Amino acid sequence: HRSSMALTKIRVALDWTPNTNHTGFYVALCQKLYANAGLEVEFILPQAAAAEGLTPARLVAAGKADLAVGPSESAISFATSEPDKPRLCAVATLLQGSTSCIACLASSGIDRPAKLAGKRYASYVGRFEDCIVRQMVQKDGGDGSRVDCHPLPQHGYADEALAKQSSVVATMLEKGLSDSTWIFHHWEGVLADRAQPGLLNYFALEDYGIPYGYSPILLAHPSLLEKSELREFLKATGEGYAFAADPKNAEAAVQALLEGSGFHESLVGKEEFLKASQLAIAGKYLDDKSRWGCMDRTRWDDFVSFLAENGLVCTRDGKQISKDEIDIEKLFTNSLLA
Repeated sequence: HRSSMALTKIRVALDWTPNTNHTGFYVALCQKLYANAGLEVEFILPQAAAAEGLTPARLVAAGKADLAVGPSESAISFATSEPDKPRLCAVATLLQGSTSCIACLASSGIDRPAKLAGKRYASYVGRFEDCIVRQMVQKDGGDGSRVDCHPLPQHGYADEALAKQSSVVATMLEKGLSDSTWIFHHWEGVLADRAQPGLLNYFALEDYGIPYGYSPILLAHPSLLEKSELREFLKATGEGYAFAADPKNAEAAVQALLEGSGFHESLVGKEEFLKASQLAIAGKYLDDKSRWGCMDRTRWDDFVSFLAENGLVCTRDGKQISKDEIDIEKLFTNSLLA
C-alpha cells in the first residue's frame, strides 16, 4: 500500500459524460486500485475540454491531459496530421466488439440507411465520421452525398442540455432538430428503449459493410509510453473493468460509476437504467481470453484499409493518403497491458 508516498498524477480526458463505457475507471477509483498503485487519477469531462475549444484527444496533444478516451479514428487522424503534431498511440480499448450504430426515430419512416439521403445527420465533426455515414448510405443503395451533415455545438460537448441528459436522441432527434445521429446502443439505445420501446431504428455499421475499428479506445501521448505509471494505470484499470464485467457485480459497478463521478447530474435518479446499461455492455469489456484492453492487428488493418480504399484519409490540404503511408504498428500497442 503506497498511500504514504506522494501520488503520481494522471489526467484522463473523457469522451462523453460519465457512462457505462467508463465504469471500469470508476470502479478502480472507488476501490482505491489507483491509489494503491501510487496514482492520483483525475477525469476531465468533455465540457471542460470544450471550454478551451479542444476535443479530449487535442487536450492530450496540448499537454493538458495525459490520456484521452476516443474512437480509433483519433489515432489514425493524428498519425496522418501535420508533422508537428504528436502521434497519439492507442494503449487499450475499453470495449471489444462494437455497439456503435446510427439511430433515427422510427416515426421518421427512415427504416434503412439509404433513406438518410436528403435527411439531416447530427455530427460530432469527427475527421472521418461524416464520410463513414455517407459510405454506409451508399452501400445500402442510397445517395450518400445527399446526407445533410450538420455539426453538434463543439462536437456535442458544449451543449448544457446534453450534459444533463447524456442523450443526443433526446436533445436533437426528439426535438426535431435532426433526423439521425451516431450512438452507442448500450447507452442511448437502452435509454430510449426503456423510455419507449420501438422509439428508434438502429443501423449497425458492420451490417452495411463498414469494418469499424475499436471504440472507445484509450489514447496516450507518446512521451507517456515509456513511463511506469502508465503500466500501473492500465493494470489497475483492467482490474476495474474485470470487476465490472461480472454481471453479479452490476449494482456495485453502477454505485462506483455514481460515486466516482461525483453523482454527475446526468446519472442521478437513473439507477435502473444504469443497471440495464451495465448488464448490456458487461460482456464486451473483456476478450475471449478474459483480458481487458487487448486489440487485434487485423481489426486495425481492416478499418485503415476501408478508410484508405474509399479515399477518406487525406492531408489537411486534401491530398489523399494511401494505406501504405500509414504505419499500423505505430497506431496501437498491447505491450503495456499486464
